[in-house]
Amino acid sequence: MRTIAVIPCLNEAAFISDIVVKALKHVDRVFVVDDGSGDRTAEVARQAGAEVIRHEKRRGAGAATRSGFQAALKEGADIVVTLDGDGQHDASEIPVVIGPLLTGGADLAIGSRFVKPDTNMPPYRNLGIYIITWLYNIGSKDKITDSQSCFRSYSRRLLETVEITRDDFGFSIEVLVKARKKELKIVEVPASCYYHADSSTLDPITHGLGVAWSVIQLRAAIELCGPKAVL
Repeated sequence: MRTIAVIPCLNEAAFISDIVVKALKHVDRVFVVDDGSGDRTAEVARQAGAEVIRHEKRRGAGAATRSGFQAALKEGADIVVTLDGDGQHDASEIPVVIGPLLTGGADLAIGSRFVKPDTNMPPYRNLGIYIITWLYNIGSKDKITDSQSCFRSYSRRLLETVEITRDDFGFSIEVLVKARKKELKIVEVPASCYYHADSSTLDPITHGLGVAWSVIQLRAAIELCGPKAVL
């Protein structure tokens, strides 16, 4: 099966080379989506062996991920694996994250930081993820532990069925809610995650509240408004 890695990036020149080199050991191609970076992210990624998709202006994590998905599907990907460009995820764990899709056991596999915890996650981030995941899980028989991990693998069927419309970080929940509505199989596998001083430039409180509100909006629109809401 043809596997392509998609790595959305914003000013990750310091980390992207190592990630691309490691990822290429486990996938057929790597697409780095440079979402309007002001540093050498695109140049460094190309030098490391990635194919670069460039947004001239910052459009958001959801828009960058969508651009990567579109390119990967166009190039015949059967599986797309996503990971962050800031070094949080260990690209050597890609085989674990794509494993359930290779065996046909899932359409979406999440590299969860909570299945077998191996992370130095700050407590405030842990709490924020717990709340967002609780909002996603409540009232559903199909529950997960980590709704915010972007270390994921997606089947071609899912990407052809589920459309990302959110340009911001709400896309991560949008995919989950729409996939659940479509009764696509979602599983979790253990993944490590390392936080460092440059892991994120986003204010965690503002970011967390924004995503939490997205969960409420998306669940209300998609799960309560019928099938047309997921088209």
